[in-house]
Amino acid sequence: MDLEPKFVDMADHGDDEQYADMKLRFWVGVVLSVPLLVIAMGPMLGLRISDWMSQTVFAWLQLALATPVVFWCGWPLLVRGVKSFRSMNLNMFSLIAVGTLAAYLFSLVVVLMPGVIPAAFFENGVPPLYFEAAAVIITLVLLGQVLELRARQQTGGAIRELMQLAPETAHRLTDNGEEEVSLDSVHKGDRLRIRPGEKVPVDGRVLSGSSSVDESMLTGEPIPVQKSEGDEVTGGTLNQTGALVMEAVGVGGDTVLSRIVQMVADAQRSRAPIQKLVDVVARYFVPAVIVCSILAFIGWAMFGPEPALAHAFVAAVAVLIIACPCALGLATPMSVMVGVGRGAKEGVLIKNAEVLEVMEKVDTIVVDKTGTLTQGRPEVTAIKTFGGTSEPEILALAAAVETQSEHPLAQAIVRRAKQDATTQHEATAFSSITGGGVRARVDGRDVIIGKADLLIEQNVDGVDAGRAEATKHQSEGATVIFVAVDGQLAALMAITDPIKPSTPAALETLHELGLKVVMLTGDAEPTAKAVATKLGIDEYHAGVSPEDKHAFVRRLKSEGKTVAMAGDGINDAPALAEANVGIAMGTGTGVAIESAGVTLVGGDLRGVAAASNLSRKTMSNIRQNLFFAFIYNALGIPVAAGLLYPFFGILLSPMIAAAAMSFSSVSVITNALRLRAAKLT
Repeated sequence: MDLEPKFVDMADHGDDEQYADMKLRFWVGVVLSVPLLVIAMGPMLGLRISDWMSQTVFAWLQLALATPVVFWCGWPLLVRGVKSFRSMNLNMFSLIAVGTLAAYLFSLVVVLMPGVIPAAFFENGVPPLYFEAAAVIITLVLLGQVLELRARQQTGGAIRELMQLAPETAHRLTDNGEEEVSLDSVHKGDRLRIRPGEKVPVDGRVLSGSSSVDESMLTGEPIPVQKSEGDEVTGGTLNQTGALVMEAVGVGGDTVLSRIVQMVADAQRSRAPIQKLVDVVARYFVPAVIVCSILAFIGWAMFGPEPALAHAFVAAVAVLIIACPCALGLATPMSVMVGVGRGAKEGVLIKNAEVLEVMEKVDTIVVDKTGTLTQGRPEVTAIKTFGGTSEPEILALAAAVETQSEHPLAQAIVRRAKQDATTQHEATAFSSITGGGVRARVDGRDVIIGKADLLIEQNVDGVDAGRAEATKHQSEGATVIFVAVDGQLAALMAITDPIKPSTPAALETLHELGLKVVMLTGDAEPTAKAVATKLGIDEYHAGVSPEDKHAFVRRLKSEGKTVAMAGDGINDAPALAEANVGIAMGTGTGVAIESAGVTLVGGDLRGVAAASNLSRKTMSNIRQNLFFAFIYNALGIPVAAGLLYPFFGILLSPMIAAAAMSFSSVSVITNALRLRAAKLT
């Protein structure tokens, strides 16, 4: 088969050129084969061709029409067939080459040296010609190739749509002003201007300006995201209202969009484990067919009616052609290509075909809470102060400390302080405390922020007084952190990470698919219980560390479960790698995405349900295709060999065998293309 490019190139039109070439060969074959068929089959239909021309002219005219069909139209097929015998890697082209060349060369000998043909071949006193069989077989096989290439183009539509999201040019700012350059000319560190209504050319960081950016192509969310200085922007997203100046950070193959395109392309080229069964069958199938063809020839030559050798030759060629395993070869890759492309359109990126096969068997979904079930952007929803300290004062002290932390809860406190426009302070002697907390000095005061148990370990007074208040917030699904100032409990803060609006419906779909959902979270027991109860999650575990997540997934696997793990952070990467299928939310870190077999571009739990549905429908489609291919050959070979002749007097023409073979390929392609309309969510 033709080689596939390893890396996707926007300028590559290889498939288009190959499709155009095959289509031209097919139509030339049709134009020459139709008159050839009329001339050859005319006498059987009452057209007395012999009244218009002599037998010699009749034979030479057929030779003239058939030769370009076999040796120009069918040249790519014959080349592949000859190569298969040289390498002894026999395939569908082996049978096509043997069958068509046998029919053509026998007929050529009849035209050039009729005297060497045994009388046992003669029909109505003259040796038969099979030029029309060779030409029509080639034309029908070309039809199958054209349909396959057209289908492959359609399956590649997902990649082309993704690639077209990126603009062709960018506006680069230089010391001499502004210049328009192609995307290939953009380098890391370049300053680029993005006007309203233009697409962001590459991944980067906003240097100046403010605008809302439509990121729906990545996240699936229709609401534009506000971008200003310091924010990251992604190539292919649409700038809406304002003008931005950005610094290029990820260019060429390093952009998010390029990585997505390459991931889809790699997956479409990959092989599902079920393909190994097909490979084993194919290894023995072609030699077995050649043996069947020889046995059919011998059987007809010894026991068939006159002309025995003519009947034997027709049966042998028909067996070779009808058994052509092109449908078998197409069954798995066509379904994989269409399935992966369909997933890409839904924002479900499959790493390889093996993931599709394993995902179908998954019975347990393990999910992280933050960023998977929730929005991953926590908000401070309540502040309770103790000892007469005011809320603005506590918020200012806490924000000064947490500014130096990257933790999502810390960022929630900083955002709340900015929102309330509290006085800004500077923290010194910042340190992280083992066990989940931070410590620093702010304006000469010692500030500790963390869990209740941590503050007790640090000999903070009054912590027990805040536990009752904390439990109340935790029962409502909030995470509670304690703030101590100078060794005394000063406040507690309830921080809530809102559940994504799509999460309840996604969980309902997962349950309908018969999947058990387990939530793992580092949150406290009351918080985890509140979220699990609200969402109807089957099982939950609180206070779980990254090591615990990894161990939990391993334990589930040891119990015989097939596990898919969905997460978005660096802390999820070990568990994602350990799971049978790792599912990374696209909004998460590169480490998580690298560890996963499935990436959900939108970071939405609905994508987990879509991935599960996609795997089931794709694997079902593959099995249907394999059934079509196997049953077709199981029935076709005996019929071509003449099994029905003693009962019904039916002997299959090689042309009918070629038509049936092409139909089998078309049925497999058509069935695979049904996946394009599959409903995933």
